[in-house]
Amino acid sequence: MGNTSRYPIVLPRREVVPMLTQTITGRRFDTGQPVRLHWRGDRIQRIEYLRSDQQTRRLPFLAPGLCDLQVNGCAGCEFASPALRPADVRTVGDVLLRMGVTCFCPTVTTQSHDVIAHAVSTIDQACRTDADLGRRIAGIHLEGPFISPEDGPRGAHPKEHVRPPDWDEFVQWQALAGNRIAIVTISPEYPSSVEFIRRAAAAGVVVALGHMAATRDQILAAVDAGASICTHLGNGAHPVLPRHPNYLWDQLAEDRLTAGLIADGFHLPDEVLNVFLRAKQPHRCFLVSDLAAQAGLPPGRYRGGLCEVELLPEGKLVIAGQRQLLAGAAAPLGAGIARVMRAAGLSLAQAVRLACHQPRQIVGVATTDFAPGDSADFMLFRVDPAAADNSRSFRVEQVVVDGRPVFRGGCDAPGAAC
Repeated sequence: MGNTSRYPIVLPRREVVPMLTQTITGRRFDTGQPVRLHWRGDRIQRIEYLRSDQQTRRLPFLAPGLCDLQVNGCAGCEFASPALRPADVRTVGDVLLRMGVTCFCPTVTTQSHDVIAHAVSTIDQACRTDADLGRRIAGIHLEGPFISPEDGPRGAHPKEHVRPPDWDEFVQWQALAGNRIAIVTISPEYPSSVEFIRRAAAAGVVVALGHMAATRDQILAAVDAGASICTHLGNGAHPVLPRHPNYLWDQLAEDRLTAGLIADGFHLPDEVLNVFLRAKQPHRCFLVSDLAAQAGLPPGRYRGGLCEVELLPEGKLVIAGQRQLLAGAAAPLGAGIARVMRAAGLSLAQAVRLACHQPRQIVGVATTDFAPGDSADFMLFRVDPAAADNSRSFRVEQVVVDGRPVFRGGCDAPGAAC
């Protein structure tokens, strides 16, 4: 696949990190305090607190790099594709850096056995041949094929490839992935679901419930067996549900489940997003982008791995031929930070943690706290919760990974070339 997107790929391959002390200045995302961060190599040396005045109050915010646990692709590259190449994995990783995402899970959606096998082995190959990329990939998210076959819960996943959980098949994929499958999304509605969840959790794989048509008892049995998160709660669901009981209430009420949310303004209305965050509380939620291959491409119709899709002018990605059924997302993870601030009244500190600290905790990846010895992995950004346009609400200005500046701009993310 060529790079046909409007994202320029400008990053060089790995260079030796200079051992000179470098600095970056901004306002801490959690306190608003202006600081100058000093680092050498890939480690923070010290943090210098600056006087707050008219000039420093105009500085961009400083935060750790974001972590996105659900990225199906972008810039014309799709992970669940028989044509996936290691170069495509690198392309997605490079584009995500421009969005402030320094840690992510390539997400492989429902497909045939052979396509999934090819996808996970290609991602593993990309990680083994590019150490920088390998450090940024927290693991593979396998979203399907063990999901509900029903219309609505299945979403845009192809019905012909949906099937019950099969542990032996999963083990084959895990071997081909170099043991990199970190998250698996399944429906708990199958007779084989509980045993599969028990085995996956025991093997250290995070089990997510999603794309389901399950009962309360099936959900509770899945949680008892080790399921711990929800995949994009409120989406991958029937258009109409009983008032009660239904599987949304059951997941909201279960405190052992941490809820993933797509806060792009299309997947969940602001009122629903607000209610979900109040019911679960922010510390039991995390944001995902659910970016699709069409993210960053011009509006129009595209043939995707799941079905024919259409990217509408307003940035909404739908199954082609209608405007309601969604087929993934096109807005960056940072846009969700701005939206939860506006929709749910969260502070910037709370919103950033939803897109950084909490997803990293789920996959066991450390987050910098700006303390001496912490990893030099952070970004400068500006946020405008009042902006209605996803491309204007969150702007990344600089990104540093492993002590190496990898993006400097001021472009909107996503956006045009600087």
